[in-house]
Amino acid sequence: MVKAANTRGTAPGTPPRTRILIIGGGYVGMYTALRLQRKLRSGEAEVTVITPEPYMTYQPFLPEAAAGSISPRHVVVPLRRVLTECRIVIGQAQRIDHAKRVATVTTLATAEEGAGDIEIAYDELVLAPGSVSRTLPVPGLADYGIGFKTVEEAIGLRNHVIEQMDIASSTRDPAIRDAALTFVFVGGGYAGVEALGELEDMARFAARYYHNIKPEDMKWVLVEASDRILPEVGPEMGVYTVRELRRRNIDVRLETRLESCENRVAVLSDGARFPTRTVVWTAGVKPHPILAACDLPKNERGRLACTAFLTVEGVEHAWAAGDAAAVPDITAAEPGRECAPNAQHAVRQARSLADNLVAALRDEVLTEYAHKYAGSVASLGLHKGVAHVYGRKLKGYPAWLMHRAYHLSRVPTFNRKMRVLAEWTLSGLFKREIVSLGSLEHPRAEFELAAGGGPKDPPPPPAPQPPKDGQG
Repeated sequence: MVKAANTRGTAPGTPPRTRILIIGGGYVGMYTALRLQRKLRSGEAEVTVITPEPYMTYQPFLPEAAAGSISPRHVVVPLRRVLTECRIVIGQAQRIDHAKRVATVTTLATAEEGAGDIEIAYDELVLAPGSVSRTLPVPGLADYGIGFKTVEEAIGLRNHVIEQMDIASSTRDPAIRDAALTFVFVGGGYAGVEALGELEDMARFAARYYHNIKPEDMKWVLVEASDRILPEVGPEMGVYTVRELRRRNIDVRLETRLESCENRVAVLSDGARFPTRTVVWTAGVKPHPILAACDLPKNERGRLACTAFLTVEGVEHAWAAGDAAAVPDITAAEPGRECAPNAQHAVRQARSLADNLVAALRDEVLTEYAHKYAGSVASLGLHKGVAHVYGRKLKGYPAWLMHRAYHLSRVPTFNRKMRVLAEWTLSGLFKREIVSLGSLEHPRAEFELAAGGGPKDPPPPPAPQPPKDGQG
C-alpha cells in the first residue's frame, strides 16, 4: 500500500487547508467541485476529485448520440478543462475508511508501478459515485447483452445496429437475416424508451440506402416487467407513448420479463421467442459497489442514509447526493418520501451540497435541500416526444421541442451548448449520417493482420455476477 504524499505542507504560521475529497465525476461530483472552486476563498481548501473517466457524461444526450444527431465528444464535458482549480485523479475508489479519513484508490498507474493501491487522506468527504447497471442472472445476458449507460456503449450500439443491417443485406441465410433485423430492448424507463425510439428512427432512415431492406423488415421489441412505461411522465402520457410506439410497428410487451437470451434467442416470460443478435439491457440501476466498501450508514436498498442538509446521517464530515444518496424530500406531501435519483435533483443537490459544505467550513448555518419535482420530458425519435411539466401535458413535436430546449439549457458549459446547437442546426439542413465505425472498437486489428500475426480474438466476456436485486 502506497500512501499519497502529504498535501498539507504550508508556510510557517499558515493554517493548513481543508482537504475535500470528492468520489465521482458525474453530475454531483462535477457540479459540486465546480461550485466549490467558485465559492472557496484562496487557500481555504483544496479539492481532489477521484473519477474513473476524465469527463462527465451528459446522459440525456446518449440516445441522440447513438442516433447520430450529436457527436459523441459533445455529450461529454472534460473535467480538467472545467475544474481548473481542482486536482483530478483518474482512478477507482476501492475502499473508504471514514473513521480514519482515508480512501484507498486504484489509479491507471497502479498496475504499472506494481506497488499497490494508494491511500488519499481527507478532512471532508463527498460521495457521489452514481449508480451502475442492475443486471440479473438471465442466461446468455453476460455473453450477448448490450448496456446503455455510457457514451462508449451508445456509440457501440449505433455501430452494432448498422452492422446488423449490413449483415442482413449481404447474407443468403433467411434465419441470419431475421435475427440480424430483430432488436430487443429490455426496460421501459427513460434509457430504454429513448434509445429504442431514436435508433428505430435512425434505422428506418438508413433502410432507404439498402437495396433489399425495408423498414417493415425490421422487428423492434420493447420488454417491460411492469404494467406501464415512462412512469415519470404520468399514466396518460405513458399510454400515449405505448400507442405511438405501436403505431410505428414496435412490439411493446408490458408485464413481461426476459427469461433467457442464450444462443442468441430472446425468450420472454409470455412464451414469445425472438432469434436476435441485439439485446439491449436498460432494466434499472443499483448503487455503486463502493458504497458497500465504506463504513457509512446505508438504508435497506444500499443507498447512503442522508439528511435534508445532504450530510450522511449520524456522521460528521461526510456528504452525499445523487443516485448514491437517499435524501428526504421535504416538499412531498407524504412523510418519508425520498428525492428521485434523477439528473434534475442531482444537479440541484450538488449546488446545495457545495453551499452547505462551505458554510460548515465557516461555521455558518446550513440550509435544507428542497426542490419540488418539475416534471419530465422524453424524446421518442426525431420530432416526436412526450412531456409532463408543471402539470401540463405535451406530446408530439411540441414535447420534442421542449425536450431539446430543456436539455440544451442544462448541458454544462457554454462551449457544449453552442456545439450541440450547431450540430442540431446542421442536422436540420442535411441528411443523417449512417456510417458505422465499428472498427474503432478494435483499432489494431488491421495492423496486426498486416504484421502477419492476424487479428486477435477479443477477450472472453466476464462471468456474470450473482445479482442482489429483483428484476424491475
